[in-house]
Amino acid sequence: MSFLILVRHGQSVWNLEKRFTGWVDIGLTQKGEAEAEKAGLLIKEKKIDIDYYYSSFQLRANNTLNIIQTILDDKKIFTRAWQLNERHYGALTGLNKVEMSKKIGEDKIYEFRRSWDIKPEALDRKSPYHPINIDIYKDIPKEVIPDTESLKDTYERVTKYFEEEIKNKLRDKNVLISAHGNSIRALCKKLFNLDNNQISSLEIPTGNPLIIELSTNLKIIKCEYLDRERAKNLVVF
Repeated sequence: MSFLILVRHGQSVWNLEKRFTGWVDIGLTQKGEAEAEKAGLLIKEKKIDIDYYYSSFQLRANNTLNIIQTILDDKKIFTRAWQLNERHYGALTGLNKVEMSKKIGEDKIYEFRRSWDIKPEALDRKSPYHPINIDIYKDIPKEVIPDTESLKDTYERVTKYFEEEIKNKLRDKNVLISAHGNSIRALCKKLFNLDNNQISSLEIPTGNPLIIELSTNLKIIKCEYLDRERAKNLVVF
C-alpha cells in the first residue's frame, strides 16, 4: 500500500486577477500562502512519511511545496520537472478571462479552457511571456518548449513523465506532487480513467490535498480531499 498526494498550488496573483497564467512565473498571494500552510497541516495530521516530492518548474507550485515541507519538517530535496507545468495558454497568456469573455464570448473562452484538443493561437516567441524568454527554461531544449497547448498536449507530457519517473515508485513508496490545475487534471484523467467529457467538468481546488491510497499493483483503494469544506466532486469515485 502507498499514497499519492496531489496538491494544486495555492492561489496565485494571477489567479486572483483572473488572468491566463500558463508557463509565466507568478507568485502566491497571502491567501495562497495560507492555503499552502493549511495543506501542510492537513497532510501532517495523516502521519504519512513522504518518500519523494515532485513539482513543476514554476514558482507558485515550488513555493507551495516549500511551505508544506516546512510544516512537515521535511528537508528532502524535491524534483522539479517542466513536464509537470501548467498548460501553456498560448496567445491568451496574461490576458484577463472576464475581459476576453466579453470580447470573444463566454462559449469560446470555455472552449479554450475546457475542451480536450482545442488550443489557443500560438504565443509569439518574441513575447516576454514565452518560456524561451524566461530564465528558468534556458536549459530546456527549445524544440520541446510549446508555443500553445491543448489539454490533450498537457496530458501527453504529464502522463509520459508520470509513467517514466513516478509510477513505479508508488508500488511501495509515498509521493507528493505539487503542481497545477491542468497538470493535476491530466493525472486524474489517467488515474481515474476519465473520458474526454468527464475531464472537462473536473475542477481542482487550490491548496487542497487530494490523497489517493493505492494497492501494491497500483489499484486505487480510496481517495479524498483533505479540506472537506473546499472539496470538489471526483466524477468517478
